[in-house]
Amino acid sequence: MMINTANWKTYEFGDLARNLTVAVKDPLSEGYKRYVGLEHIEPSNMHIKAWGNVAAGTTFTRVFKKDQVLFGKRRAYQRKAALAEFDGICSGDILVFEANTDSCLPKLLPFIVQSNKFFDYAIKTSAGSLSPRTKFKDLAKLKFKLPSLTEQKRLANLLGSVDGAAEAYRRLIYELKKGFHVILEGSIKKPILSSAPLGDFVKIGKGLTYTSDDYGDKASGNMLINLKCFEKFGGFNKEGIKFYSGAYSDKHILRKNDLIIANTDITRNGDVVGFPVLVPDFDDEIVLFTMDVSRMEIKDTKCMLGAYLFYLLRTQWAHWYMYAHSPGTTVLHLDLSSVPKLSIPNISIDEQECIVNKLKTIENNVQKYKDLVAIVEQCQKQMINQIFGGAC
Repeated sequence: MMINTANWKTYEFGDLARNLTVAVKDPLSEGYKRYVGLEHIEPSNMHIKAWGNVAAGTTFTRVFKKDQVLFGKRRAYQRKAALAEFDGICSGDILVFEANTDSCLPKLLPFIVQSNKFFDYAIKTSAGSLSPRTKFKDLAKLKFKLPSLTEQKRLANLLGSVDGAAEAYRRLIYELKKGFHVILEGSIKKPILSSAPLGDFVKIGKGLTYTSDDYGDKASGNMLINLKCFEKFGGFNKEGIKFYSGAYSDKHILRKNDLIIANTDITRNGDVVGFPVLVPDFDDEIVLFTMDVSRMEIKDTKCMLGAYLFYLLRTQWAHWYMYAHSPGTTVLHLDLSSVPKLSIPNISIDEQECIVNKLKTIENNVQKYKDLVAIVEQCQKQMINQIFGGAC
């Protein structure tokens, strides 16, 4: 898409938007029910998906209104900016922008703030070592070129339609995930009658013991799967992979689709402890696993499918069993001797395969729409940066 900006007018950001600092002493009595902190704004996401309840208590007093723009002035490199879609209270580390309607269409302002040009300038003008912050008086000097208000409306509609497509896919993903959980819990229920201990089907092997001195790099070491590779509910995070240059044995080598579980959790809420991960295919590279991780090896694949066990260990009732057998105060440690005692449904391979196929279909659809969201988001970013990223 090519846009000719030659005839557009140059504005400073301070001409396009005002920084509002309205505050109230008692938000609840003033009718404000929700508050937004920096933790509620997702990086590079223009929509607020979470918030806190004022009735539960908050020290925030800064007011924002629907259709204003919230910008995280602390640690601007986190790229936190969002459109307010409700009235509320926000943190003092959030700047509240309102469009100056003489020069900027309100629907266009959130896209301007999402541009690389805006974030790069905010980062450049931030001051402070541990928690750098930028100021509106500095942001106000940043220059943008904008067309007439009539042309701005066309641009806002164009960018809004792209954003709407991404949001529609996100909502679909949310509904698919909800459906997945319902079907998962309904398909693999906690056994009441026909059951067997998990130990009848699997044997457990612990990972290797190592120290930080054994760390290597990608060129000289082998991949090492560790707790940072685990995500809640069974996701695998490739960014968490470390590299290991020490000694190991064959029992510490993982294969594609090996099932591993987290033995430890650094939090008290059981985020990953006991949750499973399926090892991806790493093209014949040697992949090892740490002492904080255990492998579950199926004794007889004619009696249990690895994919079925993967889903079973993601059920709420199985996770609660793991959590209940993970003592600790600041750090949870799964009691591996209790894992083989977990009572599981004793069903046929055919029934297992039917459940797996049903759940895999949903997860494949979730991934398909995630890929579409990524494509639409990339298109949106390119459009925003082409429209608002030019020199003035």
